[in-house]
Amino acid sequence: QEQLVESGGGLVQDGGSLRLSCTASGRMFHNYFMGWFRQAPGKEREFVAGINWSSKSTYYSDSVKDRFTVSRDNAKNSVYLQMNNLKPEDTAVYYCAADTNFVPNSYDLERSYDYWGQGTQVTVSS
Repeated sequence: QEQLVESGGGLVQDGGSLRLSCTASGRMFHNYFMGWFRQAPGKEREFVAGINWSSKSTYYSDSVKDRFTVSRDNAKNSVYLQMNNLKPEDTAVYYCAADTNFVPNSYDLERSYDYWGQGTQVTVSS
């Protein structure tokens, strides 16, 4: 069983930056594809970014491309989401998730992920 714990959320002004962290408890983290999702009030959870085990492949939703950067440090069992130029529409609960059996072209699907963190709130004020 893998446990994921997010941190780094908070309140920031329009145009500001935040860095989210997600740390895994198990010993297989380095094998997993890791994703970031978010859920705004009244909306479905949506894919934000993903990174493969070696960091050679990263993926972003169109809404965050060129503003967010996903990275990982396998030695620290951690994945990060650097969020720059934040906008009020980025306000949401952000979740990290682990896909233990990566299938190409499925990284943006919730059902692809086996483990989820509890989420961290990000609020962007205008």
